[in-house]
Amino acid sequence: MPDTAPPVACSRMYNLSPAIRAAWDELFAWLARRSGVRLEVIAHAAPAPLSALWSRPDMGAVFMCGYPFARLAPSLRPVPLAAPVSRAAWAAGRPLYASHIVTRQDGPLSVAELATVRWGWTVRDSQSGYHAPRQFLLQHFGAAAAGIAADGPLLNPAGVLAALDEGRIEAGPVDAYAWQLLELHEPALVQPFRVVATTASTPCPLLVASTGQPDTVVEALRHALLGAQDDPAGRAILGALGLEAFVAPDLASYAALPLRADATDRELGATW
Repeated sequence: MPDTAPPVACSRMYNLSPAIRAAWDELFAWLARRSGVRLEVIAHAAPAPLSALWSRPDMGAVFMCGYPFARLAPSLRPVPLAAPVSRAAWAAGRPLYASHIVTRQDGPLSVAELATVRWGWTVRDSQSGYHAPRQFLLQHFGAAAAGIAADGPLLNPAGVLAALDEGRIEAGPVDAYAWQLLELHEPALVQPFRVVATTASTPCPLLVASTGQPDTVVEALRHALLGAQDDPAGRAILGALGLEAFVAPDLASYAALPLRADATDRELGATW
């Protein structure tokens, strides 16, 4: 390969702690070896906006939320590589995820009580942190959901958990895969909280590359990811990340995300 700056790899959406980031860094190191593509692993740490990461021209393997991915015109979208399949029950063996509705251990116990408390949300272009909880509230409380108090933007799952801990909110969404990673690697961080409900599953964030990456680079990265579960080292790394495999994403399934979000916005307005 030419001696140019390497493509970047980034797990920003899911590098929730130093231990979890180390597991992702191990995956990217394996991916570089397996694919033969030199990768530069970057943090793009919060509060740097994810939109800036997703617009970089040098992405090699970067996690991107399905909602902003589907919002882009097909000609402007990054190149999809693969989507993860979690071992958790809510994934049902498919590249899906959901949002857990989380409270403090001494917080609301039932879904009915969630209509009377202050909620948190992350950012408006997040499926798991904004659209999924709004759709959950509309499903359970109808038009009355528009009057539920909320606080945000809280940026990410860590911001939601911090706001719960500080008492600024009483319920909030946490990406179910992020919660799974915290349970695996940082159980003390989730011990003060409990999951009251889980939203419907939707297509999960996917690993993408920039459109300018050579086809040979894209295909090498994609081929390695899709075969990770068949390689002993790859399979061990997947296990540390709570994953069964990476699979080819069903791009048509992502189209429903902005449609559903727009319908919810029409019902609830811009109250959050």
